[in-house]
Amino acid sequence: MHLRAAKEILHMEAWLHRAEEIVARGPDAYHCDDILQEAGDSLMIKLGESANRLARLGVVAPPGVDWALAIANRNFVVHQYDQINRSMTWATLATDLPRWRVALAPLIAAAAAEIRRSPP
Repeated sequence: MHLRAAKEILHMEAWLHRAEEIVARGPDAYHCDDILQEAGDSLMIKLGESANRLARLGVVAPPGVDWALAIANRNFVVHQYDQINRSMTWATLATDLPRWRVALAPLIAAAAAEIRRSPP
């Protein structure tokens, strides 16, 4: 695995963990808190940008993960921010991203091993 790809994957892992922290607060807290909503948007933007970088590096998304969909979601949140549906963003955070974390587990492990092997 290319070192740049490994770093992107580990960034994704950290952002997926942050998404879990938002979800742990529950849907009521999310829907009532503009800051949590903005944080979720930020994570989806970062994940989409990272997916774009990984796709350009030739990293194949595992089953259950769709780089193109993440990129499209990023673009929507960035450019159509006035049309965001909070029920849909909650579903992404609470349902889709936990599945991503499971599906990406082998890539995350490979990325961590690549980082360990790389010279400082």
